[in-house]
Amino acid sequence: MRHYHQVGLLPEPDRDASGYRRYGATAVVSLIKIRTLANAGVPLSEIGRLLDADDLTFVDAIERIDRRLRDEVQRLETSRRQIAQLTAGDRLMLPAEVAHYLDRLREIGVSPRILDGERDGWILIAARWPDRVRDWMPAKLAELDDPQVVRLYRLLSDIFDGDPDDSSRLPEVADIMVGLAEQAEAAGRLEFGEVGDDNLLFDLVDLLAVESDPRAQRLHQLMRERGWTGWNRMERLTDQPN
Repeated sequence: MRHYHQVGLLPEPDRDASGYRRYGATAVVSLIKIRTLANAGVPLSEIGRLLDADDLTFVDAIERIDRRLRDEVQRLETSRRQIAQLTAGDRLMLPAEVAHYLDRLREIGVSPRILDGERDGWILIAARWPDRVRDWMPAKLAELDDPQVVRLYRLLSDIFDGDPDDSSRLPEVADIMVGLAEQAEAAGRLEFGEVGDDNLLFDLVDLLAVESDPRAQRLHQLMRERGWTGWNRMERLTDQPN
C-alpha cells in the first residue's frame, strides 16, 4: 500500500492521535479498484488515469491492455515451447529426419566432435533448402549401410579426436572418400541439379571442416592429388595433376 502512496495512486491519509493512518470508505474503494486492475496485469503507470476515466475510455483502455496481455501470453507460450524443445537436442534446429540421421551416426560410433560438424553442416543446408532436405535423408541413411561409409566416419572420429599434430592416417581417409565418390559417379549419384550451383552454401559447409581442424586443408590437398575436390559436393577435377 505504501507503494501506491509513493506513485500517487492513493492519497496518503492523515494519522490519528495514536499515529495510525485512518482510511475512509472512499479510500478503501479506490484501493480495491487499484488492486483489481494491478492483479489483472494493468501497469501501475496506467491505473491512475483509468480510475478517473469515463466508461467508454475505460473500456477502450482495458481492451487495449487485454490485447497486449494476449500478445505477451502468446510470446511466453512460444518461449516455453522452444525451451521444451531444448531437451530434444538436435531436433530444436533440424527437421526430425535429419535428427534421426544424426542419431544413426551416434549408433555407428561417430564421435561427438564429428557429430557436431555434421549437425552444423545440416543446419546450414536445412536453412537454405528447408523444403528439400527431408527428401535427401533416405539416401543418406542408406549410405550408412555401406561398410566403407561406416569405416570413414569411424576413422575420421579417431583422427580428429586424437593427436592434433597427427596427419598420418589422412591418406587412408582420402582413399576411402575418393573410392566412394567414384562409386557414386558410376551410379549417377553425383548429379546435384540446380542445388549444385549454390557455390556459397557448399563453400560454407566445407569451411566448417577447415575451421574445426586445420588438417582438413591437408585432406583437401590429398583429394586433389587423387583427382577430386570437395567433400560435400565432390567433383572430379578436369585438370588432374600429373
